[in-house]
Amino acid sequence: MEPQQIREGYLVKKGTLLNSWKAVWVVLSDDGVEFYKKKSDSSPKGMIPLKGATLNSPCQDFGKRTMVFKLSTEKKQDHFFQASHVEERELWVKDIRRAITCLQGGKTFARKSTRRSIRLPNTVNLNELFLLMKDQDDGVRELKLEKEKKLYHHCFTGATVVEWLISKEKARNKPEALMLATGLLNEGFLQPAEELSKQGALEAMASVFMDEPDAFYYFADSGFFCEGYSSDEDVIVKEEFRGNIVKQGCLLKQGHRRKNWKVRKFILRDDPAYIHYYDPAKGDEYPLGSIHLRASVVTAAEFVPDAKRYEVDGNLFEIITSDETHYFLQAATAEERSDWIKAIQTVSRSGK
Repeated sequence: MEPQQIREGYLVKKGTLLNSWKAVWVVLSDDGVEFYKKKSDSSPKGMIPLKGATLNSPCQDFGKRTMVFKLSTEKKQDHFFQASHVEERELWVKDIRRAITCLQGGKTFARKSTRRSIRLPNTVNLNELFLLMKDQDDGVRELKLEKEKKLYHHCFTGATVVEWLISKEKARNKPEALMLATGLLNEGFLQPAEELSKQGALEAMASVFMDEPDAFYYFADSGFFCEGYSSDEDVIVKEEFRGNIVKQGCLLKQGHRRKNWKVRKFILRDDPAYIHYYDPAKGDEYPLGSIHLRASVVTAAEFVPDAKRYEVDGNLFEIITSDETHYFLQAATAEERSDWIKAIQTVSRSGK
């Protein structure tokens, strides 16, 4: 019986022998995880059997490197993967866990979750709680907070989170609210924004959420940034990051000089309308480049000038900026290409 393909996409993987992290194309089937150097490769670089495997998420073995999960084989070989954002990590973790459970029970992987029928009344779904907290009308408000001559954008205090959890009846009392908030911190949904909250995240070798009015936190994947310590030039660049994150994920991008294709993580923001791209293995602190989308044009493309045929796997689209710079990108699927085009068009029309 052929293995059933469950999920595929780009993840960053730590080398098995070396400590280098590289973007790879990952395919999850009901009995294993295969990873390829390129999406177009016919044979995988490696295969991880899921029989007897265990999954650890979040994995905080690598300090600043967030969104990591660890997959350990029955023979105790560890494999580390990093997703580009919280929702992506949760989808991979959920499907891998279900595939492992199905193998243990000799069952066929089913897309529909049976969790509802067996869920206990006190079971907390941190992903659902995170989405409620991010609700623009009824969630935790993202503010501009000042501390020690630094200005923190899109963040909130630890005390605010605890108050919100109690007021929305997500927690019965302060100890329960602190337990939930610490869970959100440990899972990477919340991030520490300044020294006090960062110190709490390192206490006793485990993350501790601080119920303090001067401990600042922010939502993972939000538009958080801090200014006040930067040079004048950096503060001007920071203007690009003021918008809310509309969409993010990995795409193939063609280089301007060498015309080669590389996996890049893209983050699309509105107002001002920008898309930034990063080396997915190196985090989101320093973008490799940015595209100002105001008055830009984005369309599906059938071919790319100067591209070798074997390098193009389809699902192409092109962004032409107001100064007529051309960017060629490849999505993994036709649906993903359509989603990106719609999102960029919406931002470019409404953004500054």
